[in-house]
Amino acid sequence: MVFTMDFEGLIPVEQTFDGLYGLELLAHSAEEARAQVPVRDAIRQPMGLVHGGVFASIAESITSVATASAVYPDGMSAQGLSNQTSFLRPIVEGTVHAVARRRHRGRTTWVWEVEITDDLDRLCALVRMTIAVRPLPSAA
Repeated sequence: MVFTMDFEGLIPVEQTFDGLYGLELLAHSAEEARAQVPVRDAIRQPMGLVHGGVFASIAESITSVATASAVYPDGMSAQGLSNQTSFLRPIVEGTVHAVARRRHRGRTTWVWEVEITDDLDRLCALVRMTIAVRPLPSAA
């Protein structure tokens, strides 16, 4: 995952949950974010489908990063507040692709819609993410 923002105390991505499931952030801005995850056995459920939690995790991570990069310079942080994922079609191989588009930019919440697709550009999941925007915690 590539971060183009300078956050103090950021944990290296390889050591985070996003690193564990293989998130590759391709681009992000205050308007849109793109990412992908290569399919491998570690992210499949026992029936061979990519686990639904991976879809939800991708959406939360990319929308949080995109929101944070916009609000951090103003002393604010961003974290997931609500994640509503609708599963439409399974992904069993290849790559999981995600595109998030911001739908609302408020003072305390941002709302994003995320489309999850497979390698054939078929819509596999739709996610509505609400991101909370809050003041950065004070240093202890």
